[in-house]
Amino acid sequence: MARAWLATRPHPGWLALIAAALLAWFLTVQLAAGMPPGPGAMGLGLAGFLAGWALMMTAMMLPSLAPLLSAYLRSIRAEHSSWVRAGRTAALVAGYLLTWTGFGVLAYAAALFAGRLATEAPVAAAWVGAGLLVAAGIYQLTPLKNFCLRHCRSPVAFLLHVSGYQGRFRDVRVGVYHGLYCVGCCWGLMLVLITVGVMNLAWMAVIAAAVLLEKTWQHGIVFSRVAGAALIVFACFVPANPWLLPGLYIAPEMMM
Repeated sequence: MARAWLATRPHPGWLALIAAALLAWFLTVQLAAGMPPGPGAMGLGLAGFLAGWALMMTAMMLPSLAPLLSAYLRSIRAEHSSWVRAGRTAALVAGYLLTWTGFGVLAYAAALFAGRLATEAPVAAAWVGAGLLVAAGIYQLTPLKNFCLRHCRSPVAFLLHVSGYQGRFRDVRVGVYHGLYCVGCCWGLMLVLITVGVMNLAWMAVIAAAVLLEKTWQHGIVFSRVAGAALIVFACFVPANPWLLPGLYIAPEMMM
């Protein structure tokens, strides 16, 4: 399915999606430059954190939404003008990002916990971080992960499910519906992002690439399992090298 999508002519809708993601990456880099390094919620309150989180999700997750959005736009092409399709596209994307912003509330709580743990119990923080990596890696190997990932990789099955949605907010519902599956697919990778630091740009790029490969590459399901195994192996090195997880580690010179 993903290979067939890649072989088709680029659709203006998903080209706009990629452009939005690139703009979000630019703004995220600018935001990260003004954020304090180290663990925690970047010194932000809940509202500020959620705004930054939504921007990050726009940068990281929108490219992987492109195949599904392309199929969705083709399904409504004959029914509406280009302006109406643009509005419906924006509503779908808004619903999708709304779901990830809701997940950001949990991410905020986790970031606060990580910052406090790194400050008050640095030795325990390394072991907790290793355990979280193992949990994320194991989840990559579970049937639930596979189920959610298959949904994200199958635009046709998705369209069949949402074809009966009606009402003014149907496209928002479509975005929320897909977003819930996407959260189910990727929450473990976002947990990794918390452990390495929420605004860690290098890890953001790695995780965004992993999400894109999982959802669009023909070997994406196998790749997700390899990534899970890699996380478990990586976790084994963390207790002896706590600096590997900047989201749970404060360097001695910074504490002084």
